[in-house]
Amino acid sequence: MTKYLTLVMLLFFSVSTYATQTFSDPALNGKPTPEGADIALYVVDTASGKEIYSERAEQFQQPASLQKIITGLGARLVLDKDFRFETTMETTDRDVIINFSGDPTFTRTHLRVLVEKLKLKQTTIDGNLYLNGSAFDTSERAVGLPWDIMGVCYSAPSSSITMNGNCIYGKIEGTTPAPVKGLKASGSPYISISADDIIIREGLENQNIDCDLKLTADNKNHFSLNGCVGSHRLPVNFHLAVQNTTLYLKEVLQEELDRAGIRLRGKIIRDDTAHGTVIALHQSEPLMKLIDLMMKRSDNLIADNLLKTVGRVYYKQPGSYENGAAAIKEVFKEKAGIDLSRAIIMDGSGLSRNNRVTAKQLMQVVQYIFSHKELGLVDTLPVSGQSGTLRYRSSLINTPLSGKVTAKTGSIYGVYNLAGKINTKSGKSLYFVQLLSNYHSDSDNRNVARKPLRDFERGFYEKLFNEH
Repeated sequence: MTKYLTLVMLLFFSVSTYATQTFSDPALNGKPTPEGADIALYVVDTASGKEIYSERAEQFQQPASLQKIITGLGARLVLDKDFRFETTMETTDRDVIINFSGDPTFTRTHLRVLVEKLKLKQTTIDGNLYLNGSAFDTSERAVGLPWDIMGVCYSAPSSSITMNGNCIYGKIEGTTPAPVKGLKASGSPYISISADDIIIREGLENQNIDCDLKLTADNKNHFSLNGCVGSHRLPVNFHLAVQNTTLYLKEVLQEELDRAGIRLRGKIIRDDTAHGTVIALHQSEPLMKLIDLMMKRSDNLIADNLLKTVGRVYYKQPGSYENGAAAIKEVFKEKAGIDLSRAIIMDGSGLSRNNRVTAKQLMQVVQYIFSHKELGLVDTLPVSGQSGTLRYRSSLINTPLSGKVTAKTGSIYGVYNLAGKINTKSGKSLYFVQLLSNYHSDSDNRNVARKPLRDFERGFYEKLFNEH
């Protein structure tokens, strides 16, 4: 059986040891907490607005994917609920233009349909085929995104020209049966992979001490693997983030033209000023479907492209991380009375390690989402033991918590967050924000490492369920 490569672990959690963090709220003291972790908690009664717990609620923390509830609400307040990303095929007397809008769900199949519609009009392009990506600026990576995760799919670049999630596959395998003497790399024809500097380690001893694969990539979609791999792990399959989305699209598009029998006399060129008469249109699913995918799957590309689209629509200029964040802060204050002026918003996904927000700030967002059900955002959130990223969250999937928690998760290196609503035993409901950071592990066993986190969450949320 093949094993999927984890090029960079998102979470290095600590061994199953516990400490008792001193809380200002006596009701929390004596509860086992993950050793070394920094925990901010804020819990509010949904009916009265009364604070139940407030612990470090004004301390700035990394939100991780809790950033997506900010992005989702921002998109819902700025964009129409039936908003759709549009990709158009356009023509002039000699040229053809494909105008992209940053649709994070656009696929090669969609591109093929557009090309087939072009074929109904013409089988020869006398001039050039232009790719217009003017919907977004050219900065495809947020400030604060770690360099060492840029090559993996969950951090695919946020580009106006997006296809197949800007994600492609690769594999390394032995050139011989055991004992393996060498490695060979293969993958999508639109990339190149080198694996010449990988040490092959036989046996299981010391596998986790200094035996990891490392990945680097360049702007020509060439990926270099080095480091170490245990022979027992081979073959290793992995998914890679396209580094140059325009180059990738050009190569795929040329194949689709050839497949359709369309002759291109000129070249495929990126030109963000090119426009023509629309002859074919592809539309994404409506906004609420995209938000549902973003929330339940915690999809980073959808989140970042939505943030940029918010900036583009609000300011009527190419979307960027910066104007998307500024637009959200303005519209939150104007339409929702939410003040995020002191929050640091660097992206829409939460991948940037520079994002900073407090539990109280996030609570404003949580309260607004749940108290304005007409926005439709509550139904996009995962439910414990039932859907999305909470379907298998082991701290919440058993009785009595299964089905009782509706919330967004957020996890990056050393961070384990949760924000939403819990329905309690008495019939009440509580809003909560949990920001847990700076938790690291000496254990390489994922299950062992996460046990203190599971125990803390289970204990805390069962306490809320039973006592309120």
